[in-house]
Amino acid sequence: MRTKSLKKNKINVITLGCSKNTYDSEVLMGQLKASGKEVAHEQEGNIVVINTCGFIDNAKAESVNTILEYADKKERGLVDKVFVTGCLSERYRPDLEKEIPNVDQYFGTTELPLLLKALGADYKHELLGERLTTTPKNYAYLKIAEGCDRPCSFCAIPIMRGKHVSQSIEKLVKEAEGLAKNGVKELILIAQDLTYYGLDLYKKRNLAELLENLVKVEGIEWIRLHYAFPTGFPMDVLDLMKREPKICNYIDIPLQHISDNILKSMRRGTTKEKTTKLLKEFREAVPGMTIRTTLIVGYPGETQEDFEIMRDWVQEMKFERLGCFAYSHEENTHAYSLEDDVPDEVKQARAMEIMDLQSQISWDLNQEKIGQTFKCIIDRKEGQYFIGRTEFDSPDVDNEVLIDAANFYVKTGEFVNVKIIDATEFDLYGEPVQ
Repeated sequence: MRTKSLKKNKINVITLGCSKNTYDSEVLMGQLKASGKEVAHEQEGNIVVINTCGFIDNAKAESVNTILEYADKKERGLVDKVFVTGCLSERYRPDLEKEIPNVDQYFGTTELPLLLKALGADYKHELLGERLTTTPKNYAYLKIAEGCDRPCSFCAIPIMRGKHVSQSIEKLVKEAEGLAKNGVKELILIAQDLTYYGLDLYKKRNLAELLENLVKVEGIEWIRLHYAFPTGFPMDVLDLMKREPKICNYIDIPLQHISDNILKSMRRGTTKEKTTKLLKEFREAVPGMTIRTTLIVGYPGETQEDFEIMRDWVQEMKFERLGCFAYSHEENTHAYSLEDDVPDEVKQARAMEIMDLQSQISWDLNQEKIGQTFKCIIDRKEGQYFIGRTEFDSPDVDNEVLIDAANFYVKTGEFVNVKIIDATEFDLYGEPVQ
């Protein structure tokens, strides 16, 4: 008697965009696994879920190209089904359905239960914070809030992610405990805006209280803060950072610009004077802290003078970490009504000038580290090097510490003391010491 062979479905989740998307993909995968589904991250699978980014032009192009690639694979019979979720899908679903109809279904950022149903899985409420992490085992992202209430003129995030919603301290502590049990040693706190955390739930800015609770979680040794808004920053966080060794002396605070004219048009609610004062207070409160920021060049109406104000300020402030982006004209944002009047080549030249300047600042700061010893976490082995990070470096965006694997052995996922013997603009070379 002939038996019909049943093809086993394997779901391949592809993540594009930021760490918030990484977190969402991990939650999706945890739910699928709990429903008995076979699931992989960016490997092979006959069912594909693409978690898209819709933030700026480059990210949108990457997302569209990935959807087209898998729609074509479906056409050729290489995959059976393609589902699309995330920010691009939230923002442009009608257009995508019209232009790329070969996708089985599109879902927005808040439609996880519907996506799971389409994949033959049930949404399990009891899986509070449980997920399949896709990062190296020693660190994980902890998303403490979703959405944003800020009115920044250039930003489409509120359109895609909605209003700010904080997660409760109890839920986040439970999630951190689960991650620690699985070997996670470093928590990277993420949100569209850490500064706003707790205002909706607790009627006050409550980031410090959350941190007080997270530092008690056994097994967690580093807690890192990403994406704090400068206006209204809760200064009690700095006192805690100074006295609590688990909280990395590191903050990611996107400032976007510094010319008062541009800050006003961007609706940032601050000025050059206030921002400079805030950063001075940061450095006085926590000597030796690393400040990472991001800046935008080529915003509508940015004159050469506005740009030079920013360039000179970058030189003066000597940020430890800095990224610079060319302005992207996003429909349905407040700035979309302005004329996108800075030519692309000027935007690119200005971005390059800022990054060249930053690269010199970074080189100078790194030279000062030669001869010093730092506690490092070892993320992975790559080629002839073990790759680690100090507490002043976040994964994927910051400096790395390279240890020659031909001469030294260190264990990935563990902390090691490393003496820095050489440095370039963005890498440190070190030797483990006892």
